[in-house]
Amino acid sequence: MPKDVTALFRDASELPARDRAALAGLLIESLEADQEPDVEEPWSDEIKRRVADIDAGNVETVPWEEVRRRLLDRLNAR
Repeated sequence: MPKDVTALFRDASELPARDRAALAGLLIESLEADQEPDVEEPWSDEIKRRVADIDAGNVETVPWEEVRRRLLDRLNAR
């Protein structure tokens, strides 16, 4: 009988950080296999456009610490 998601998470959370990261990557890859084949090129173009905007100084980046703080503030405000 397969484990439920909570049991799987509990077991996985006991792994070392490196193994948890590897597992997370494998799970994400397994989802990406289900994506439509025509989405890869448009996403690649969008990434290139965004990187070019950053390189040209057209956008202001926000440090991860600030993004994290804002997200946590939003969650705590609910």
